[in-house]
Amino acid sequence: MRIRIVDAFTDRPFAGNPAGVLLLDGGFPEDGRLQNVAMEVNHAETAFAHRLPEGGEADWALRWFTPVAEVAMCGHATLATAHVLHSTGTHEGPVRFATRSGVLVATPREDGSITLDFPTAPLTRAEIPDGVAQALGAEPLVAFDTGPNVGDLLLELADEKTVHALTPDLRSLGAYSKRGIIATARAEDPARGYDFVSRCFFPNVGIDEDPVTGSAHTALAPFWSERLGRAELTGLQASRRSGRVRTELRDDRTLLTGRAVTVIEGELIA
Repeated sequence: MRIRIVDAFTDRPFAGNPAGVLLLDGGFPEDGRLQNVAMEVNHAETAFAHRLPEGGEADWALRWFTPVAEVAMCGHATLATAHVLHSTGTHEGPVRFATRSGVLVATPREDGSITLDFPTAPLTRAEIPDGVAQALGAEPLVAFDTGPNVGDLLLELADEKTVHALTPDLRSLGAYSKRGIIATARAEDPARGYDFVSRCFFPNVGIDEDPVTGSAHTALAPFWSERLGRAELTGLQASRRSGRVRTELRDDRTLLTGRAVTVIEGELIA
């Protein structure tokens, strides 16, 4: 079985967010097998996909696993899977994925990027939890719950420099949400090509800091679109690997656009 490592939300190797991608010949094997492979790959997510019969509402079934758990939504591994399908000639045109978050569509664009059509996260204003400032290492301005699919607490911070400088206590941070924390701030200089910055910490699913998080941008897009007064924005996720996500808010859907690069291809023999 072929296994590929794909860097997503980047146009160059060794940046963006790496994901394992396995295209399965039949249906999904038992969950323990999928989890063991994801543990071995040891990236934020490993995607498993298999072709569905023609004539249905989706073309491929898709699941995502971190090294320790299955997740309900993952943007970068969806982008990576669509990239593999298109770059290998396995699928042409838009691909519809059946997932735990409904049918997600990935559409190739003429410039080589891919646009994902994801559900917009429902944002609910929340009280800033006691102790979260100490765990994060910065005082939040506001807090929002991002709903069941994303499962994060979104925190706006004072400025971009504060986001870059974060060194959170990850053991403590896990107590404040189902998956983790999205920390964000407005870009200091939009002339640099991005409108807002973010960092994402997900200790509850075995990811201390996620390099570039597509699913988080389904919450960041409505949050910043309301504040900046524009439906189309670009976010910079300011991890060490870094990556950019173009977002377009369309009511209850958020379009996420980025590129991907296959870095490693090999054979799974175990």
